[in-house]
Amino acid sequence: MTTPPPEPYAEPFFTPDPKSAAHSRITDFARWATRHRRAEGIQDPTDYQALYQWSVTDLEGFWAAVWEYFDIDATTPYERVLAEETMPGARWFPGATLNYAHHALRNLHPDAPAITALDETGAGYEITGQQVRARVASMAATLRDLGVAQGDRVVGYLPNTPHAVIAFLATASLGAVWSVCGQDYAPKAAADRFAQLQPTVLITADGYLFNGATHDRRAASLELAAALPTLNATVLVDHVGLEWPESGDSGLKVPWEDAVSRAEYLTIAPVPFDHPLWVVFSSGTTGLPKGIVHGHGGVLLEHLKTLGLHTDLGTGDRLLWYTTTHWMMWNLVVSTLLTGATTCTYDGSPVPQARPDVLWELAARHKVTVFGTSPQYLLTMAKLGIEPSVHDLSAIRVVGCTGSALPASAYPWVRDHVGAGVQLASTSGGTDIVSGFAGSASTTPVWAGELSAPSLGVTLAAYGADATPVIDQVGELVVTRPMPSMPLYFWNDPDGSRYRDAYFGAYPGVWKHGDWITLTSRGSVIVHGRSDATLNRNGVRLGSADIHDVVERLPEITEALVIGAEEPDGGYWMPLFVVLADGVALDDSLRVRIRDAIRTGASPRHVPDEILAVQALPHTKTGKKLEVPVKRLLQGAPAEQVLNPSAVDNPDLIAYFARLGAERNKRSAHDT
Repeated sequence: MTTPPPEPYAEPFFTPDPKSAAHSRITDFARWATRHRRAEGIQDPTDYQALYQWSVTDLEGFWAAVWEYFDIDATTPYERVLAEETMPGARWFPGATLNYAHHALRNLHPDAPAITALDETGAGYEITGQQVRARVASMAATLRDLGVAQGDRVVGYLPNTPHAVIAFLATASLGAVWSVCGQDYAPKAAADRFAQLQPTVLITADGYLFNGATHDRRAASLELAAALPTLNATVLVDHVGLEWPESGDSGLKVPWEDAVSRAEYLTIAPVPFDHPLWVVFSSGTTGLPKGIVHGHGGVLLEHLKTLGLHTDLGTGDRLLWYTTTHWMMWNLVVSTLLTGATTCTYDGSPVPQARPDVLWELAARHKVTVFGTSPQYLLTMAKLGIEPSVHDLSAIRVVGCTGSALPASAYPWVRDHVGAGVQLASTSGGTDIVSGFAGSASTTPVWAGELSAPSLGVTLAAYGADATPVIDQVGELVVTRPMPSMPLYFWNDPDGSRYRDAYFGAYPGVWKHGDWITLTSRGSVIVHGRSDATLNRNGVRLGSADIHDVVERLPEITEALVIGAEEPDGGYWMPLFVVLADGVALDDSLRVRIRDAIRTGASPRHVPDEILAVQALPHTKTGKKLEVPVKRLLQGAPAEQVLNPSAVDNPDLIAYFARLGAERNKRSAHDT
């Protein structure tokens, strides 16, 4: 990539309070590692860069320290931390047997809230640690009675409520394998995922809430169950108060309350470190979604590191992170329990029309300490003129943000409207590792528009054109040494070829993630967007996120999508699609302002050829812009070859881009 990154800010936007940093868990860990693991190079325990360098230089020493510091309770000990340092195929902690569910339940205070259930109406209820453990024990016994054994699959068609958390922990306690998706997926889309797993039990809800409406999913649930011929039974959750119909088929139906109200003793099965814990699925925008398999031990260690060290979660903390059950952030939200903190589930729209600030209201009422969201949510709050600080947000110390690149303009908004002492922690990771590659910690400064640093234990690099690391230049995001939470394998990929091609095809033995990043000389990370959606005009490359950043700062623009499409005649068409704020028209004056903003704020060589107003932009179900599929549509590829409509949040939008691509290619052929 030949375009230099945007000029970085000279001074940090946020500097940690020295007293808070000194008392954080990551600092305590650094002291402990220096004392017990002889961690080299750490003179000051609050020096994140020194801790990071040790974590990637002495990979085995670092992960052994995480194991010991968090007191991993293994039934049998490990023989070595990393037996084979190969990618793919790294063997972590061979010989160890343990169970994720045991660690998620062991730190819960019996009488304190473990899960706080919230929804968009503002309602909520709490489930104590003792109640969670009792319900998990009962559900585990129910699953056993329904024929679920170690290695079998249990799937959930559920909104983000405590039901999903309890069902997952019960499944994991048996050594069975969990997978879940939200109920906004159509039955066929859910079946495209779950049928691959040949599940034994389905757990499904009567419906969910979204934007002031109750969405009835009873018929969809029964249709999904009928599409999964391997089921022994379906557990029916009464979440929104709709009566389940009498079923005429022979399939066994078990009411949720019956499943979780038995008096049972919880017996947790120890499993090997790399025993499958869950299957998370890719967005499935093309073909069947890929089933990505992660293991008990890798997830346990990675999430303790991410939540315990980077996020500084512990007993007394409360985390509220808006997510759906099919986004990998749900998996991280559940792991809040590993730290002894309270996790908040939320059912509903993040910005319901009737009360668009409801998440802030709930955060204030429940004394949330870590509030998590997406860049689009923060930009929407700013453009709607929402004032979060009318609520008492004094408990919030961190606003986490992930899902896409966070523009620099969002940083002052959080400071001015949430709290001056709040750390805005942008992170970048993925479903592939159910964690982050880069982010922040209690000991890291924050520069606007940047991620503070690579995450501990992640040997992050930016590869230039010659496949060597570059600093202060844009390159491919790669990871050069293994992480414990890298996938064990893909489901239905017996020879591992799809897995190898997905991450190791470009650089054998090195993980390529598909993002453009800059590693700065001061240690921070700038994310520029997907490398497969690069804007390559006359050989000069730029990440699409750099364009989106400057355009979406304009108050007239709600959202933007820029595409660089190579054309059959050798030409290059770069349109910019914009969603306008209410009452705004795309006239010549606004087009000039948009072009000027791109010219001065991103690159004069990447001013779009056309600016087109659209009603909305298509996203994956987890909110990511569909850059590559839209590019292919604009190049004239048939929609049915480009993407699966069931993986798109609004499939009706696809027709516009397909028609535009067909018309443009027809004109091009005529001109030729």
